[in-house]
Amino acid sequence: MPRRMPPLNALKAFEAAARHESFTRAAEELCVTQGAVSHQVKALEVELGLKLFHRERQRLVISDAGRTYLEVVRDAFDRLAAGTERLLQRQSSGVLTVSTSPDFAAKWLVHRLGAFAEAHPEIDLRVSATMHHVDFAREDVDLAVRHGEGNWPGLDAVRLAAEQLFPVCSPKLAARLKQPADLLRVPLLHIDDRKRWQQWLDAVGVTGRELSGGPVLNRDSMVIDAAVDGQGVALARTTLAATDLINGRLVRPFADTIAIAKTYWIVCPKATAALPKIVTFRGWLLAEAKRDEKAMAKLARPRGTAPIRRASAG
Repeated sequence: MPRRMPPLNALKAFEAAARHESFTRAAEELCVTQGAVSHQVKALEVELGLKLFHRERQRLVISDAGRTYLEVVRDAFDRLAAGTERLLQRQSSGVLTVSTSPDFAAKWLVHRLGAFAEAHPEIDLRVSATMHHVDFAREDVDLAVRHGEGNWPGLDAVRLAAEQLFPVCSPKLAARLKQPADLLRVPLLHIDDRKRWQQWLDAVGVTGRELSGGPVLNRDSMVIDAAVDGQGVALARTTLAATDLINGRLVRPFADTIAIAKTYWIVCPKATAALPKIVTFRGWLLAEAKRDEKAMAKLARPRGTAPIRRASAG
């Protein structure tokens, strides 16, 4: 059987009028006219077949039936308000599961987690580092940080930061590098293959030499860590190298860069993009990225030609 429910607006008008013992004050609270409140209460009385108020010499006096019904209505409103608050609290707090790549987790995210936990103790953050692009419909993941061009149909995607590709090395090794051609006399660190370095060297006019030396690693984080240890010069992406550059473990020996189309994006289903805990974490990620950008801008300008030559890379 369907529930017999009076109109919600009529119940709100009745509860406010009973609490204030005044249609006028109830109207002020509900941001409607006094006539609208009176009409809603009259309609409710007709619906119930009961007199909820007595009008006595410009006074509004609640009837015995009205007083009994007021207890029912208040209890229902209190339960509804409490249930709504619990729902909102679950959306703004509780477990937040984030998926990201091992490189981003290791070089950018992990060392910042303590600051996030301190600022937002209500959120129980869980980080899953994987190369797998999660299926939000099938997996228990709220948000992901992905590397790409931001074109994932059905997902809300916000760019974390712009990126470039440029040489980095330890301060000690940088002392040996006066011009780009000097890179041919030091170990170069490669990711997956030697194409990136060949592209950068061609862009700055160091041509005629085929690269054959230097270790080839399969993770950007490994290449950056090897550069921090002084094992060679790496081509690093802005986001992954930022922390080591800001803290002086790495330097940029030359200003020349390769502009890259792909960067990091904060993604989640469009349906959940406005959930408070997701908004909170997304805002924190963007604030951290902006902090890095400002800190990087204060670093000493690398040596190199101006304007910086640019090429494209994936």
